[in-house]
Amino acid sequence: MKEIPIDTATSNHLKRISEMLARHKLVAGIPQGQDSARGEVVKMLLHRQQLADLHNAASQLTVEELSLVIEALPLGDAMLLWEQIPESRENEVLWEVSDVRREQLVGARDPAFAASQMNAFQLFEGRLRQVPIASRKDLDGIQPIWIDLLNSTKSERTYIGTHYGLTLPDASDATDLEVSTRFHMEENGDIHLHSNFLLDREGNSRSVPVSFIMHRGVLFTLRNEELPVFRLQRSRARTQPGYVSDCHDVVIDLYGADVEYSADSLENIYGTLGKVGKQVLSEAMTDSEAASILGDIAAEEDLNGRIRGNIMDTQRAVHFLMRSKVLSSAQIEDARQILTNIESLNSHTAFLFDKINFLMDATIGFININQNKRINKLTVFGVVFMPVNILAGMGGMSEFSMMTHGVPWPVAYGSFLGVSVLLGGATYALLKHFEQQQAKTRKP
Repeated sequence: MKEIPIDTATSNHLKRISEMLARHKLVAGIPQGQDSARGEVVKMLLHRQQLADLHNAASQLTVEELSLVIEALPLGDAMLLWEQIPESRENEVLWEVSDVRREQLVGARDPAFAASQMNAFQLFEGRLRQVPIASRKDLDGIQPIWIDLLNSTKSERTYIGTHYGLTLPDASDATDLEVSTRFHMEENGDIHLHSNFLLDREGNSRSVPVSFIMHRGVLFTLRNEELPVFRLQRSRARTQPGYVSDCHDVVIDLYGADVEYSADSLENIYGTLGKVGKQVLSEAMTDSEAASILGDIAAEEDLNGRIRGNIMDTQRAVHFLMRSKVLSSAQIEDARQILTNIESLNSHTAFLFDKINFLMDATIGFININQNKRINKLTVFGVVFMPVNILAGMGGMSEFSMMTHGVPWPVAYGSFLGVSVLLGGATYALLKHFEQQQAKTRKP
């Protein structure tokens, strides 16, 4: 058995799987008897059960634990365990095991970049040429200035980092750092930037973390979602000669494209708020319409706040690049232009916050007006029926029966009802008259 350093938990997994393999070999080595029909069936069932147990045990291990166990087992046992690994996990395990053990298990098969999309970009006649990375061999013989990793696994990042001599983090974990540590320079001169890029798609806006590492003239970008900014950058760099000259140009242009994307999203907010404003400033609005408008306003307010936070993050990153003294004079001018655009967007976001607050207050005002109208109607009904209620109370007293003694009750109560209706109608007409008089006095 190959001696490799493993922890206690992995050692326990190795011991358990080794025992399963020993039992399996013991059953497989039972000789076949003369009357072996029944015994062969039992042997086959035991064989299947042991393989199922081995398959379940392998499925419960992480990729790292499984690769360590395969490395530590003798070759025959490792090959038997490899046969029980689900096909969907084979590629991940191949990334973790050593090249020697990988060749023993699968021959010349290389681990592939499965669900990830990785591309290397190298300069060719002033343009960026894209080189898709589908296997390890694709990294040989190229001199890229930008390597873009989308949805990369830990094993893939480890291999590429080892190939170029650095450690590549997970983009999602990197942005959990404190703001002061998101932008820093290592002792070897590597620059690390961890930023959030805006993704505004079909009304579902969110921030996508992106990690930038500039190492020996190569920019490494790591992210877990496709972004329009990166598609735009790739298109420009491929079609426009001289658009980029080194990795610093790439990262500056990515931040500049992110500011442009934020500006486009702000224009969409202006358009949405313009439509909302026409509804809010209309003469009438129902409560359901007001509720829908409040939802639209809240969504735009959230997007506006996200844009403001995004461009502030970009502003800090560009300031750090300028202070790092790695940019040329032309690149510094480009960075200053980005900062100027950010200042312009900051004023727009502040204006939009004020407009959003105004529209929200106006919408809530319409809701209050509708509520006041309903309360006013209830007040009118209360005033109209107040005299009637008084008469009804008097009619229920014993004195009314005494006063109408000798009068048939249909006549007495019919007359009482008629007087109540006349009194209520007169009260209502009087209230309407007062309202009309007040309306005339308010007119200029």
